[in-house]
Amino acid sequence: MSAPTEPASEQQLQRGLHNRHLQLIAIGGAIGTGLFLGSGKVISLTGPSILFIYAVIGCMMFFIMRALGEILLSNLNYKTFGDIAKDLIGPGAGFIVSWTYWLTWVVICVADIVAITGYVTYINASIPTWIPALVAAFALLLLNLQPVKFFGEFEFWFSLIKIIAILALIVTGIVLLVTGFHNPDTGTAASLTNLWSDGGLFPFGASGFLLGFQLGIFSFIGVELIGTAAAETADPHKNLPKAINSIVLRVLIFYIGALTVIMAITPWRELDPEASPFVTTFAYAGFGVAAMAINIVVLTSAASSANSGFYSGTRMMFALAKDGHSPKRFGIVDERGVPRQAVFFSAVFLFTAIPLLLAGDTVMEAFTFVTSVASAFIIFIWSMIVVSYIRYSRMHPERHEASKFKMPLHKIMPWVILAFFAFIAFTLLLAEDTRMPLLCTPVWFAIIITMWQLRKRKLTREGRPLTQAVTLPGYGEDEEGKH
Repeated sequence: MSAPTEPASEQQLQRGLHNRHLQLIAIGGAIGTGLFLGSGKVISLTGPSILFIYAVIGCMMFFIMRALGEILLSNLNYKTFGDIAKDLIGPGAGFIVSWTYWLTWVVICVADIVAITGYVTYINASIPTWIPALVAAFALLLLNLQPVKFFGEFEFWFSLIKIIAILALIVTGIVLLVTGFHNPDTGTAASLTNLWSDGGLFPFGASGFLLGFQLGIFSFIGVELIGTAAAETADPHKNLPKAINSIVLRVLIFYIGALTVIMAITPWRELDPEASPFVTTFAYAGFGVAAMAINIVVLTSAASSANSGFYSGTRMMFALAKDGHSPKRFGIVDERGVPRQAVFFSAVFLFTAIPLLLAGDTVMEAFTFVTSVASAFIIFIWSMIVVSYIRYSRMHPERHEASKFKMPLHKIMPWVILAFFAFIAFTLLLAEDTRMPLLCTPVWFAIIITMWQLRKRKLTREGRPLTQAVTLPGYGEDEEGKH
C-alpha cells in the first residue's frame, strides 16, 4: 500500500528570491566575519602581503563558482551541493558532502556568534560574554522560522549596510590620503608608502606569506551561498551568471580596496590583531563616533553571515531528508515553505558557542579555533565541487558543449584548484593554533563514513533507493526516486 501523497507545500521549497536578493546575497556572502574581524589577525601575520593572498584566493573562488554555475544551470533540479555530488560521483559522496556542509555552517554560525560577542564587548566590556551569545542564537532561530522571502529581504538590507559601510571607509580613506591626514596620537601620517615602508610588501618573508593563506581562506567562506540560494531563486539562468561574474569586482573593491585603504591610513603594525581593523582604523583616525558606527555595522555583518549560513545549513538538512539520509521529519515544510524541524534541529548546536567562549582566554582565541575547523571542512566541500565538475565534463560532454555559461579554462583549472587546496591544507599544519583543528577533522570523516555504511545497509534492507535520482527538468520527474 503506497503512502499518502504529501501536499506540494510540504514537499518543496519555494522560489521566493528575486534578482536583487540573489545579487546582494552573493555580495553579502563574500563580505563576512572573516573580512571584518579575521583580517586583523591575518595582517599581523603577513603585513601588506595580505593583498596578494586575497587576490590569489579570490581568483580561485571565481573559477570554483564558474564551475558550480555551469553545473547548476545544466540541470535546474540540482538544489544543493549534495545533489551534485550524489548525481555525478555517487550516493555516498552526496551523503558525506551534505552532512559535512551542514556541519560546516553550524561551525561557522558558532564563529559568527563568537564574533558578535567580541563586537558587543567592544561596545560594553561589562556585559558577560554568554549573554550576547545566547541572544544571537535565539535571534537566528526566530529569523529562520520565517519564509524565504523574509530571509531574502533581511539579507538584502543588511548586505546593503555592509556595502555602504565599506564604500564609506574607502571614500573616507581616499580623502585622508589626499589631505595628508596626520594622527597626533600615533605620530603617523596617512600615505600609500605605509604599505611598503615597514619591511616591504612581504615583511615576514615567504613563511609569513604562506601562513596568511590558512586564515585568509575563511574570509571567503560563504561565496558559494548563491549555489544554495539558486534553488529558491526565480529565473536562475539570468540571475545566477550575473551574481557569479561579479565576484572579481567584489574582491577588488571589498577586499583589496578596503584593506589597501586601511593599511595606508594606519601602519599595519599599529592594527590590533584581536580587533576589527575596520573599527581600529576609524578609532586611530580620530573618528570615535564613526568607529562605534562601524562596530555596529560589523556586528550586523556577523549576524547577517550567521543568518545566511544557518539558512544554507537547514536547506541542506531538508535535502538530506528527501534522500532518506536524515530523519523524514526534516524534509517536511510548513505552509510558508519553511523546513521548521530542520531549523529547530540545527539551532540546538548554535548554543555550543557559549561554553566555547567560557573555555577560551580571549574571543579571538575561540574565533581562530572555530574558523580553522570551518576552513578545513570548506576546503573539502569546495574540492568536491571541483571533482564533481571534472566528472560532469566527462559524463555529460553534450551539456558542457551546449552550456552558455562554460567554466573558463575548464580542462586545466580544476586541477590547479585542487593543487591549491592541497597547499592550503599544508599551511593549516604550519601554525600551532590551526594545526590541532585540522588534525581533528579526520575524526568527523570517520564518523560520517560509518554513518553512511549504516544508512546504506538500512536503505538496502528496506528495499529503498540509496538516494533520490536527479532527473533533468521535464524528463521523468514523476519517477524521481524510483530508479
